[in-house]
Amino acid sequence: MAPDPAADALRSLLRDLPAGLQALVADLHASGGRALLVGGGVRDGLLGRGLEDYDLEVFGLPLPALEAVLARHGAVHAVGEAFTVLKLAGVAGIDGAVDVALPRRDSKTGPGHRGFAVTGDPAMTPAEAARRRDFTINAMSLDPRTGELIDPTGGRADVAAGVLRAVDAATFGDDPLRALRAVQLAARYEFTVEPATAALCRAMPLAELPAERVWGEIEKLLLLAERPSIGLALLDGWGLLPAVAPELLPLRDTPQEPEWHPEGDVWVHTLQVIDQAAALRDGLDKPRALALMLGALCHDLGKPATTRFFDGRTRSPGHEEAGVPPTLSLLERWKVWTLAGYDVRAQVVALVAHHLKPGQLYKERDKVGDGAIRRLAKKCEADLLERVARADCLGRAPGVFAPLAMDWFRDKVRALDVVRGAPPPLLLGRHALELGLAPGPAIGRLLQAVYERQLDGEVTGLDEALALARRLLASASDGREAGS
Repeated sequence: MAPDPAADALRSLLRDLPAGLQALVADLHASGGRALLVGGGVRDGLLGRGLEDYDLEVFGLPLPALEAVLARHGAVHAVGEAFTVLKLAGVAGIDGAVDVALPRRDSKTGPGHRGFAVTGDPAMTPAEAARRRDFTINAMSLDPRTGELIDPTGGRADVAAGVLRAVDAATFGDDPLRALRAVQLAARYEFTVEPATAALCRAMPLAELPAERVWGEIEKLLLLAERPSIGLALLDGWGLLPAVAPELLPLRDTPQEPEWHPEGDVWVHTLQVIDQAAALRDGLDKPRALALMLGALCHDLGKPATTRFFDGRTRSPGHEEAGVPPTLSLLERWKVWTLAGYDVRAQVVALVAHHLKPGQLYKERDKVGDGAIRRLAKKCEADLLERVARADCLGRAPGVFAPLAMDWFRDKVRALDVVRGAPPPLLLGRHALELGLAPGPAIGRLLQAVYERQLDGEVTGLDEALALARRLLASASDGREAGS
């Protein structure tokens, strides 16, 4: 018998199920229910990717009986009565929560992603429940007790073929968010979108979607896909960019100097840069990974407004600063602000405004002091700036430029210990008060003067900072006496 990698992957998935989840499934079965693993977990299991989230759909038990069983295994929190979804925390062997739901029936009641009436129906069959799913690859379910794969829509074959296909063409268009889900799933798994499904996506009224739902799918595209360009190209090809990111549209019609950018126009370049940035996400937490990816996406948004042909070349002088307004417009459209206390928006704007600086500093490296790099690290995180600049350098026709400037900048940033920011000031306000200054603007001027010397490397410790402050105060006092 020929090997079956998909079957082997599912068996491996079931062997690795946490003990607490296995106990929960057994208890639900003993209580008259049938718990199935559903959705993306089964898809990822077939692909051999393992499970990060556990989603269960429970058949045969009404909601009160389901809640009673779940309460024996952890803390139960109802996400919403209308959606009959429960989160179960505290299951042995699982760090997060397990999503547990009754099979549901959807009825379209209005426009948009939220225009549905949803009711739980434990009497439904798994095949009936699968009809409400978006894509066949998400419509499979797996019985963790028996290992049976329930696949009423052909999802397993589509996983094997690398195809994204709508479950039900008649109802697929009821939820316009599915077009964006198609975009990010096609990019994450590098699947092709079946033509009829692509046609349904093209017709989606995305203007009905709230910004946070749009951003939720864009975020997955930027963080989870190795080649986010696939999703961006689909948005463009399906005519969805005007609704999702109109700030990107002018990039398609903006030429570049062939010697520097033989790959083509700014849109082509941006697609290549975003893929290069995706390869540089390693080691970053989620907020910084988003800042990197958004910085790469937006880095040349200023070129449409600044590109001119003169002196025999196509040039875009000042496009870094010119990119700030369209970047702010796009981030506002997606409602990107802070994440986990990190100011993603401010960091992205700074990366766009300074993305050419590593290359410029490298050209002047024989004249540039360490202070210039420390001052740049005050404006944006130098580590992220190096990654954006590296992606920009590599995001051209293969082999055009080696990232020598970025290697130099990275080494300087690490040697100066300014990877995450400029050094904090050694001299503080309390020190100035101890030196006899009265509260007021003079303290700020003194602190800034000392900090500038610190950035230049002339002051390396508190004792040196205090000594400099005393000399500056004495000099100021002498100047007043001489002029009195």
